[in-house]
Amino acid sequence: MDDADQAPTHGLGPWEGPWPEDERLDPELLEHGDRRNVVDRYRYWRHDAIVVDLDARRHPFHVAIENWQHDLNIGSVVRTANAFLAREVHIVGNRRWNRRGAMVTDRYQHIRHHPTVEDLAAWAVAEGLPVIGIDNLPGSVPLETYTLPRACVLVFGQESVGLSDAVREVAEATLAIAQYGSTRSINAGAAAAIAMHSWVRLHGDVEAGHA
Repeated sequence: MDDADQAPTHGLGPWEGPWPEDERLDPELLEHGDRRNVVDRYRYWRHDAIVVDLDARRHPFHVAIENWQHDLNIGSVVRTANAFLAREVHIVGNRRWNRRGAMVTDRYQHIRHHPTVEDLAAWAVAEGLPVIGIDNLPGSVPLETYTLPRACVLVFGQESVGLSDAVREVAEATLAIAQYGSTRSINAGAAAAIAMHSWVRLHGDVEAGHA
């Protein structure tokens, strides 16, 4: 038997035992098995039921990323935002983005598009959310010593050029991640993960995150 003939090792197979009576469960998944990229608590759940449950627990921080050159890191940022249960991901600039790195997590994450930085800034003002830029720029404040607001928008720039001047003008603060090696900057997807985890360390329920 070659690898193509072997059953997937992740997820769960068809339901065994008495048929459960739970409206959150998907009859088709119960019958054929659930091999989706979801945690075990959501096995066999309908997609819409999972989103409803996530919505009841989402954190009050948002993530935004500029997309002027179809940045390939956006999928990774969306996947991490789903893992840390961000309220929304905001794509600024081009509406289209490469979803491959998201590993289907974009189906469970609310994503909002803004054609310009000014549109994002106006939305944030209307929602009462401070904009926090993340980039290693002259004058940036160390992320490690800054107290991130509980409700905020963390903004990340393009991989090649970092935050645009437009974001820097509307940001309440621009934060830099400490680096000690020879590289000028770290991957935008990695920077987003570090910043989101910094928020979790300040405001997240750590015990719930390890349950």
